[in-house]
Amino acid sequence: MKTDIEIAQEAKMLPIAEVAAKLGVAEDMLEPYGRTKAKLDLNPLREMPRKAKLVLVTAINPTPAGEGKTTTSVGLADALNQLGKKVVLCLREPSLGPVFGVKGGAAGGGYAQVVPMEEINLHFTGDFHAIGAANNLLAAMLDNHIQQGNALDIDVRKITWKRAVDMNDRQLRNIICGLGGKPNGVPREDGFDITVASEIMAVLCLATSLTDLKARLARMVVAYTRDDKPVTAHDLKAEGAMAALLKDAIKPNLVQTLEHTPALIHGGPFANIAHGCNSIMATDTGMKLGDYVVTEAGFGADLGAEKFLDIKCRAAGFAPSAVVIVATVRALKHHGGVAKADLNQENLTALEAGLPNLLQHVENVTKVFGLPCVVAINAFPTDTAAELKLVEDKCKELGVNVALSEVWAKGGEGGKALAEEVVRLCEQPNQFRYCYESDASIEEKLNAIATKIYRAEGVDLTPNAKKQLKQLTELGYGNLPICMAKTQYSFSDDQTLLGAPKGFRITVRNLKVSAGAGFIVALTGDIMTMPGLPKVPSAEKIDIDENGVISGLF
Repeated sequence: MKTDIEIAQEAKMLPIAEVAAKLGVAEDMLEPYGRTKAKLDLNPLREMPRKAKLVLVTAINPTPAGEGKTTTSVGLADALNQLGKKVVLCLREPSLGPVFGVKGGAAGGGYAQVVPMEEINLHFTGDFHAIGAANNLLAAMLDNHIQQGNALDIDVRKITWKRAVDMNDRQLRNIICGLGGKPNGVPREDGFDITVASEIMAVLCLATSLTDLKARLARMVVAYTRDDKPVTAHDLKAEGAMAALLKDAIKPNLVQTLEHTPALIHGGPFANIAHGCNSIMATDTGMKLGDYVVTEAGFGADLGAEKFLDIKCRAAGFAPSAVVIVATVRALKHHGGVAKADLNQENLTALEAGLPNLLQHVENVTKVFGLPCVVAINAFPTDTAAELKLVEDKCKELGVNVALSEVWAKGGEGGKALAEEVVRLCEQPNQFRYCYESDASIEEKLNAIATKIYRAEGVDLTPNAKKQLKQLTELGYGNLPICMAKTQYSFSDDQTLLGAPKGFRITVRNLKVSAGAGFIVALTGDIMTMPGLPKVPSAEKIDIDENGVISGLF
């Protein structure tokens, strides 16, 4: 059996101008990065109206068994293309941290991939490097301001801006900087976030133009003064230089699937510590150029989909037409208590015990957000007819259809049943609504997400979080949406509580404003903004030969 990277390396890619032509994009609108990828000049598209149906692909809470959300997104786009639809796929860019850490790549799998797979996973068009450079320029200007006399009276104990690097590196979570005497800065505690957790990543993905990007950068809060007044990037006169570093990164990247379906891959915020969606500018562009846009949101629907709907759709005025919830029989059995080594055995009891995880996500989409959805079961050879029927029967009790997805093995051909159901759903009327209203208080929004989406009994704020809530409300940030930072593995803030746990509460230990992105980050549990590498990182398996052929990415 061929590996993902072998399949990708054998692909015959079209010149990127031919891919663009499928969308009616002229060659002079492209800024090529080689022969098979390009950035888009969006100026000619600014006045075009949106026309596409927007389809969100999300999933159950992830497990070690794998779900295949990106693979399903790619395969669905290819299947819609095979049905004669003009479709644009909109995905996030992979972060080097997971590529070298646990995942080994994030460009789909099997015969449902975006290509050039190696380049997408490694550096791509340099967007993440530009974001990291802008982040660290701001950090340098902040410390330089303090070194040069601190005219803004910044309290070095109340600096909230961290440096960033796009790699899982736990050693950098907490550092002491400025050592070595007066010429080398003011000693203080500092730390690093992974680049995808930088507010600049969120700003880039929520900006609607270069002008809007610069305005958002200016609003970012980086520290507080000794009398607790916020200090912004504008106060440091940093937004112009940062925007200059990001002038190319803000443009969406055009690539293709194995079946030459156009794909816009842009931005990459994590969904457990950021808002987990590709850029508004890429999605907006797709909706102007295609008739269907397929996009995904990170991790399970409790994180990525909730943030896509409550943050991104609210900010951009998007109204999805349908939602796809991806699951596997294997993953549902894991939620039912089966060890990874035993997932290949038929186990209807465990499957029934794990199904509430899927069913809660379905109910959240249909009842909380008022959207039609379909469950896509990503097929494995070990799935039995009895197991598949049990999933189908339980979903039908909620009025939701199930489609077997075989896109990993068959590409778009294996996703036609799913695509046909998506087309049907897109023609249905829906009552899309948010989980909470903007004018609700911060605490009311936290409780809405916790009780409606997670099914928790409520939210507990630590004394520190209560103090921050009061301060943020007084500073006028109370109308912002909430970006929950929570484990992806559970509806709760305890990753060991699988399935659909009951009788728990969510503990918020920190509230931080991301004024440029336009949301408040609520940190729960032991979630961290700088991951670490696993015991056996994927980097150990990645290699390159003398001809430049890469292996080990998957």
